[in-house]
Amino acid sequence: MTFYQKPKSINAFDAKFEAQKIAFAPVAFQVARCLLKFNILKYIDSANGIDSTKEQIASQCQLSTYAITVLLDMGLSMGLLWKEDDQYRLDKIGHFMLHDNMAQTNLNFIHDVCYQGLFELESSLVEGKANGLKIFGDWPTIYPSLSELPEQVKKSWFEFDHYYSDHAFDVLLPLIFKNTPKTIVDIGGNTGKWALACTTYDPDVVVTIMDLPGQLRVALSNAKRHNLISRIKGFECDLLDESSPFANGGDLYWMSQFLDCFNEEQILTILRSTAANMHSNSELCILETYWDRQPFEAGAYCVNATSLYFTAMANGNSRMYHSKEMLKLISQAGLYVDEDIDNIGLGHTLLRCKLKP
Repeated sequence: MTFYQKPKSINAFDAKFEAQKIAFAPVAFQVARCLLKFNILKYIDSANGIDSTKEQIASQCQLSTYAITVLLDMGLSMGLLWKEDDQYRLDKIGHFMLHDNMAQTNLNFIHDVCYQGLFELESSLVEGKANGLKIFGDWPTIYPSLSELPEQVKKSWFEFDHYYSDHAFDVLLPLIFKNTPKTIVDIGGNTGKWALACTTYDPDVVVTIMDLPGQLRVALSNAKRHNLISRIKGFECDLLDESSPFANGGDLYWMSQFLDCFNEEQILTILRSTAANMHSNSELCILETYWDRQPFEAGAYCVNATSLYFTAMANGNSRMYHSKEMLKLISQAGLYVDEDIDNIGLGHTLLRCKLKP
């Protein structure tokens, strides 16, 4: 990591402008969303400087000239657009807002899952509770109730989660199967996409998904739909209860984008329980996005911003970690890192762990 090591090289005038952007950030966010939702960016992109006056845009995008005007004016200020005489054209930032899947996935996640709840960030920080979650239901954490979220919210949540993990699958599968595990325990398997990928990659492997009842129902339903119910098993458990049964003797234990859902004390409990159920040759593979391991500052920005989702919406006390914090917990749990691989997929790190001798 080469960023965050010294003050930014920026003059006072530009720094003051950046401060104003932060102050008006919610406005900019919603303008970008509306420019996408009403296909304004799409139309301007296809027009390519012809028939793209505000009146022509209004007639094509089914909004009043007033509505189009306020959105276009702010779009200019945000650098999404530029203007040639009366014709609006897409600028580079607007191009990526329209065509970049990461930007749209992040935007949908923030709007549908986080936006209203982030109003409670202040109280969540003070109380250590996900107070923003109350906009969806009276739940202490989001995890047991993922299946109960409104459909659009659930869709954006899973698209966000899968977007980052799925980009790593092609690189990960050969790494995970290099020691030909016959049994994999997928801890926190969500919808079962990783289990399905594993059983497709290796026709002999059997995967046990450990998760909460709601997630297991979805994962096992997906396994049944793919005729894999004989090779994808469910193991219902409460991972924070040390007395709860735990799948033991797996050749490989798998945690993907999972430990960031817990605070450090809870992570240590989960890692110790995992270590206690591993056999002497078992491996634990942990896949996470650590902000200090990101190759580009944009990645660290997204990772650190995601921490505030956990604060306000998920559980009130977890976050995206610095890798040194995770390495310390792994050691305290009686494990050591046998292999440490960065830059997998979209900024993931794979930590391959074994029991200490």
